[in-house]
Amino acid sequence: MKLTRRLIQKTASKRIVQHAVFWLLTWLMLAVMYGVNVPGFEHALAMIGFFIPLHMVYFYTIAYVGIPRYLYTKQYSKFIVFVLLCALVSTCIFRLIEILIADPILYEVIKKQDKNFVWRKLEGTFREQLFRYTYILDAFEQANLIVWVAVAIKFFKMWYEKQQAALEAELVLLKGQLHPHFLFNTLNNLYALTLTQSPRSPSVVIGLSEILRYMLYEANAEVVDLRRDVEIIENYVALEKIRYEERLDLNLSINGLEPGQRIAPLLILPLVENAFKHGTSEKVGEAWINMDLLIKDNLLKFKISNSKPDNLPKNDLETNHSSIGLANVRKRLAILYPSAHQLKILEEEDIFAVILEINLNKRLEIGPL
Repeated sequence: MKLTRRLIQKTASKRIVQHAVFWLLTWLMLAVMYGVNVPGFEHALAMIGFFIPLHMVYFYTIAYVGIPRYLYTKQYSKFIVFVLLCALVSTCIFRLIEILIADPILYEVIKKQDKNFVWRKLEGTFREQLFRYTYILDAFEQANLIVWVAVAIKFFKMWYEKQQAALEAELVLLKGQLHPHFLFNTLNNLYALTLTQSPRSPSVVIGLSEILRYMLYEANAEVVDLRRDVEIIENYVALEKIRYEERLDLNLSINGLEPGQRIAPLLILPLVENAFKHGTSEKVGEAWINMDLLIKDNLLKFKISNSKPDNLPKNDLETNHSSIGLANVRKRLAILYPSAHQLKILEEEDIFAVILEINLNKRLEIGPL
């Protein structure tokens, strides 16, 4: 509970700082623009300062009253009416601030420097000034422009957060697919050993528990240490070697592995599992798998090739291409490394190969803006 409260407070503090910076920059930007026609930047800053509270109230009324109450609930006609009323009220208040505060002060400042200065904007009665067509349009433009830029930013942020939430949900779903898929295949392997009453069955159970611990707990992180991910792959390969013994010719080469290298978890293991499932489990006689992992300048290249079963039916060949593991990896790569990966699948008469390249430095951050 305390941790949740701390996280909420941290998020709220960050949002307050972001909003404060936005309004401060807006104030300075408008002062610079307005200062062209005002003698002295400090006077321009003061003039804009009279209107900033109006902009803020207007924006937060739209953002935290109108949008949640009407737009989120799909009451579009009410939302339009609400926005028009806010625009009308803010325009009138903007004009009142001009007439009663800003313009008289500005007039006095300019009058001190130019005794002959005449400002026609101040001519006429209060009613005539308030409803003068030209200045009403100016007030409408100035009262709404900044606010709707801020609203547009909020809409973009809402869209971005929705996209991020969708990506996070898809990643969770894809990871969830891997767990039962991998467990099912490994338990099948364990079952095959128990049928022959193999004395190595306990070793398989211990190795399997280590892999499952990684998948269920450590792999929930966005990124993991590459060495740990590779360690799990080596554990899985060791389990498969126990099962196949001399019937499997296996080569595993790892080069360039260094501390500090990070990767999204469970991108390589499904490729390895796929090679064992389709390249060895279904092959009668001797089977082979070659794996080569190379990391250089944070560019990871993993190549895995395996023998293909003799006389494999066409449907099984298609399954090799579109297995759950391969499809899962392909989707996760598209989300996490959209422009920083290549996944090639090569197939010949007696060889099936997959080549994966990832730029480890270019992972897409999935999270709040």
